[in-house]
Amino acid sequence: MVSTIKRRYTLDEYRALEEKMEGRSEYRDGEIVPMPGGTLKHSRISGNIFAFLKFLLRDTQFEPINSDLRLWIPEHRRGVYPDVMIFEGEPQLNGDRLDEVLNPILIVEVLSPSTADYDRQNKFRIYRSIPSFKEYLLVEQDEPFVERYSKQTQGWLLSEFNGLERSIFLDSVKMELPMAEIYRGVVFE
Repeated sequence: MVSTIKRRYTLDEYRALEEKMEGRSEYRDGEIVPMPGGTLKHSRISGNIFAFLKFLLRDTQFEPINSDLRLWIPEHRRGVYPDVMIFEGEPQLNGDRLDEVLNPILIVEVLSPSTADYDRQNKFRIYRSIPSFKEYLLVEQDEPFVERYSKQTQGWLLSEFNGLERSIFLDSVKMELPMAEIYRGVVFE
């Protein structure tokens, strides 16, 4: 029996590799995990959400950011790339890093078959360690269905939205996000 040894990377090694890589990878406390490429549906959905929020939140204290920027979660030593994040006020950078932020209030993940369980469970648990974090959207690709978690005094409240005629009220930014805008241009089989 042959055992393989997983190499552990320091945070500085990961950051140096990430700057040179063509694709993206997450940092999970010493482990580098390559992220799969997206699909056309995934790209359309995350782009729709970002564009809609960017337009409606202009001239407010809220700023949406796309998946190009890494979210650093100090308590779990994780660096991840959510599909969309919203910040209230100026995004807080991680020290002198210009590519890592710390303080989103809302996070959107467009679910992929390979990452859906992780996004719903472990990643959500890790996100909840972020003090500013108030709202989480999990968006299905293959049907118009969104799970919205909102932080309450007693814990996290789940609301489900299905169908293109509904809208999601985002508590953290006090605005409606229509399901039809999320899925604009997406063809379901």
